[in-house]
Amino acid sequence: MLKRLLIVMVLLTSLSAVSVLSAQDSVVLGDVTQRIIDRGELICGVNQSVPGFGVVNDAGEFVGFDVDFCRAVAAAILGDATKVSFRPLTGADRQAAIQGGEVDMISRNTTWTLSRDTTWGVTFGPTTFYDGQGIGTRVDLGVSTIEELDGASICVQQGTTTELNITDAITSRNLDITILTFPDAPATWQAYVDGRCEAWTTDKSGIVSLHATATDPGEHMILDITLSKEPLGPLSPQSDPQFADIIAWTVFGMITAEEEGITSENIDDFLTSDNPEIQRLLGVGDNASGSYLGIANDFMVTVIRQVGNYGEVYARHLGVAPFSLARGLNALWTDGGLLYAPPFR
Repeated sequence: MLKRLLIVMVLLTSLSAVSVLSAQDSVVLGDVTQRIIDRGELICGVNQSVPGFGVVNDAGEFVGFDVDFCRAVAAAILGDATKVSFRPLTGADRQAAIQGGEVDMISRNTTWTLSRDTTWGVTFGPTTFYDGQGIGTRVDLGVSTIEELDGASICVQQGTTTELNITDAITSRNLDITILTFPDAPATWQAYVDGRCEAWTTDKSGIVSLHATATDPGEHMILDITLSKEPLGPLSPQSDPQFADIIAWTVFGMITAEEEGITSENIDDFLTSDNPEIQRLLGVGDNASGSYLGIANDFMVTVIRQVGNYGEVYARHLGVAPFSLARGLNALWTDGGLLYAPPFR
């Protein structure tokens, strides 16, 4: 009887292993994924001028919230979060860069919109930062509403949803506000600092970022108005849905890891967990996970160990001074936020 039981257990274990392997074998790698593997690195379009989200530090390294999602995808596919080549892109550069194959993906303060989703020929991944457009101005100007800017000028980055939104806001309120456009965020901010406009507008996170790093942050304020919804997240070519799935489930995995309390520091403690949800997330035991995506079954172990969960990434770049951004809408759904990941199952 004992011998028969042992045989059954061995057969079940073998079948489970075959199931995981079969799932991986049945996945056809997309063109972009295969190109990344052949090249040995991911090429990711990022910002280089928005502190907290994407900037080049004193050591010449790209760092930031958005940058870390590039590293997470590299870890998922290549097993190494350092295997990334970063391409700095302005707002106006993004469409051509993704359509022309200059980059494999973009993770750069990019709002998910209908026109971009379709005419750019891209697939947006999960929203990694829920934002809204705001207006920054000088405290000594003495205004508190957009209506009080009537007769003034406002600086904005061209080729962005920001430019379209501020135009709509001014037109709908029948205000006489002159819009001055600039090619990128640094030029827009500098024009405002130089006094070429009384106010400037972009996503509130971007305003907080640059106000916080100004010579005297106390000179600036953000008006109490939100002009739009700005769901920001990574995107990739529509031509490779398999690669898009890897991006999506990498982000979902980082959100789920935070839900489960799994961090880069304690990941090893969870590898022997008897919680089936955690086993599926980490691809341990006989659970298929990354094999569904054509990558290492335990890809999330690598991602969490090398990059961290969503909360770690947020805290590392946005939760510290000088930004100290509260999680707000970017908290987990269990904490009243909008972050909600589908199950690993």
